[in-house]
Amino acid sequence: MPASAFALPVKRGDRLFVELAAGPAAVRESQALRYRVFGEELGAKLKGGDSGLDSDEFDDYCQHMLVRETGRGRVVGCTRLLTGEGARQLGRFYSESEFDLGAVAHLPGRLLELGRTCISAEYRHGSAIAVLWSGVAGYIHLHGIDYLFGCASVPLGENDWQAAAIMNRLRRQALAPAALRVQPRAPLLTSRLPDGVPDQVLDAPLPALLKAYIRLGARACGEPCRDPDFAVADVLMLLDVNQLNPSYARHFMERLETT
Repeated sequence: MPASAFALPVKRGDRLFVELAAGPAAVRESQALRYRVFGEELGAKLKGGDSGLDSDEFDDYCQHMLVRETGRGRVVGCTRLLTGEGARQLGRFYSESEFDLGAVAHLPGRLLELGRTCISAEYRHGSAIAVLWSGVAGYIHLHGIDYLFGCASVPLGENDWQAAAIMNRLRRQALAPAALRVQPRAPLLTSRLPDGVPDQVLDAPLPALLKAYIRLGARACGEPCRDPDFAVADVLMLLDVNQLNPSYARHFMERLETT
């Protein structure tokens, strides 16, 4: 059974609100959205795809956060949260399938891993990602989380050049200290841009989730891992909650209820 849900200290918006799945039916709504985004839209090879759901062995050990339309209640965004305690019960974090986590897995304090984050196409340029992050902020506040981490996916591009260009930007703007670097189990086919393109080229657009991580103050923990099932590269992002970007901390915490 999914991990039990706790009330989130967040406000219900006029258009969207965020909540934790309260039972198996709500979890299936999250899995169905994941299937539509990852399986149908992006063509990923998914477990449980025959049922129209994206499901795996991690789901039962996670809490599932949903963004819903306030009027119709339709799920338009989701992520799943795996605590350090849940990872110990399962035996691993999801990220460990792609990275040797090294020191990240042994950081002092409470760890929270985000995974399978997705937003419906019609909401990707709106407030849904901010509403989802407000829920994550509420969860962090409620449970005393010290470190937040997770895989942020980037497109590979031809010969992995697009992923290499994005990583080029991350090395300059948001790279974690050497002590917190992780090793990808399947590195990019190339770590550099094509011949004739200087390393200073930084015009590869950042996906929304990765951009949100960086705005919060998260850092990339080293080189990406290729994920052939999803046809993307995953970058492990780590946020020390004590170093949360103050301006964005205020932005997200404004959605918390004052009591």
